[in-house]
Amino acid sequence: MRDRDGAAHRWGGEWADGAWTARLWAPDARDVALVHGDQTRPMMRQDDGFWSATITARPGDRYLFRVDGRDMPDPASRLQNGDVHAHSVVPGPSDFPWQTRWAGRDWAEAAIYELHVGTFTPDGTLAAAAEKLAGLADLGVTAVELMPVGQWPGDRGWGYDGVLPFALHPAYGRPDDLRRFVDRAHSLGLMVILDLVMNHFGPDGAWIHHAAPRFFDESRHTPWGAAIDFAQPEVREFWIQCAEYWLTEYRLDGLRLDAVHQITGPGADDFLRLFANRIHQADPSRAIHLIVEDERNDPDLREQGFDSAWNDDFHHAVHCLLTGESDGYYASFADDPFGDLCLALQNGHVEEGQARPARDTPRGRSCAHLPPTAFVNATQTHDQVGNRAQGERLLSLADPDGVRVAFALLLTAPFVPMIFMGEERGATSPFLFFVDFQGDLGEAVRHGRAREFAGIASMGSRVPDPLSPETFARSKLVWQDDQATRTWRDLTRRALMFRAQHVVPLLKSGRRAPASVVRHGAASLSAEWPFHGGALNLWLSLGQVAPDLKAPQDAAFRVDRVGLDPFAISVTARSR
Repeated sequence: MRDRDGAAHRWGGEWADGAWTARLWAPDARDVALVHGDQTRPMMRQDDGFWSATITARPGDRYLFRVDGRDMPDPASRLQNGDVHAHSVVPGPSDFPWQTRWAGRDWAEAAIYELHVGTFTPDGTLAAAAEKLAGLADLGVTAVELMPVGQWPGDRGWGYDGVLPFALHPAYGRPDDLRRFVDRAHSLGLMVILDLVMNHFGPDGAWIHHAAPRFFDESRHTPWGAAIDFAQPEVREFWIQCAEYWLTEYRLDGLRLDAVHQITGPGADDFLRLFANRIHQADPSRAIHLIVEDERNDPDLREQGFDSAWNDDFHHAVHCLLTGESDGYYASFADDPFGDLCLALQNGHVEEGQARPARDTPRGRSCAHLPPTAFVNATQTHDQVGNRAQGERLLSLADPDGVRVAFALLLTAPFVPMIFMGEERGATSPFLFFVDFQGDLGEAVRHGRAREFAGIASMGSRVPDPLSPETFARSKLVWQDDQATRTWRDLTRRALMFRAQHVVPLLKSGRRAPASVVRHGAASLSAEWPFHGGALNLWLSLGQVAPDLKAPQDAAFRVDRVGLDPFAISVTARSR
């Protein structure tokens, strides 16, 4: 949002000429003051509903806004002096001594590793996570995707209940800990992507409701609360400035935007187009990538500046095929999951507007014209593991040989692969749902979680208590080093080496023609993806011995024997 002189109004504070100016959008407030230390200073209202006050301050000073008599933290706080209800902290100019010169990486090179900072290591901090990055780079991972780190109430949580989206969650460390994490990642050739939630605020500590009720459209609701009103220019600027802050202040390489299908209503489409345009200009010296989670299976955003979208269709087809499950959102993939996998390998998405079993309303439009890099595929994610009552990983639910071959397929197919933390080492520890709410809100979450699963395989009475520290502790990765984990790491390394040497050059050359996928019997297929630089060929069995499926004996990558073993994969690449 810009005033008549073209000067951008900034959410939060800003330094200029040794003075610090605090700003807050509170368009319907009668009186707003800045509480700085033991001083209270009236703030001046501007025509657009922003209030401002310029003071002599020092980095580290504490402040609050007093809005119509109620004290509240800054909704754009960069750092809190405690929890989400505490004082905000005046930030100082960044003088972090960056060590790595970094121009980013081509999106075709992406092999993503999704991690939750709090459970990735025993310590659950960014400093501890940074110590594990060299091991990921050694396996061939090229990007880490952090689940949300904007501050939420308490210490434990997935991050999707954030209420101060500019502020680093303090349980993970200080701002310089994130900078050191990113600097270390870049020194190893790893991109860092942040999961950003712009579709809702959490239920505790969202003081923006008090300051600016107009931030929300109370006539619409998301599954998590009041919908945000993206028709308001000030609202658009809040989120764009938030994204710019993370990308520039911490030198991140991109963002994954949570549930953009809930960014709806007047102005939403224009906002997303504006967002992509502004974010790609945030730092012209390097590549910045944008991923969306979008249940609509619509190509529009990927045609308008967004690089890629999470592709749950691939996951659902693999999951139903290997587990036989058919509850909930798996219902429409349970009829012929291997046929759906063939569609996913050929077109990217499975549901593209056609009639589907167990679905009253068709979903999606054709996205087959998009490049393979427009789809982020996974066989496990925080959602698909953590939203199970017991948080089971795929290895705990399906034939290990099938899981191993599906994982190899994920890493060698031409779509962007995403590994969920621990998957690369064959982890079987659960990833459960956990929060750190208090009082009535905590009880409501506890009982709601139990009710959610009460009718599914009698699991309601056995759902782990999401408020218990034990539930959080059980979700931490176990970093044992034994033959089983070494075997999985070797598979990951071999597959990602094949990807780097053969798949990435083909992706960079550009797609020459549509993919061709041929089904052979119940659970085998052959596939070819033509590129200007050559072709990628793949032969796969996921539960069927297919003697007539002939794969080259000298395939550059393979797991077991196609045509002889029920679970097997062979992949070759040839240059033109």
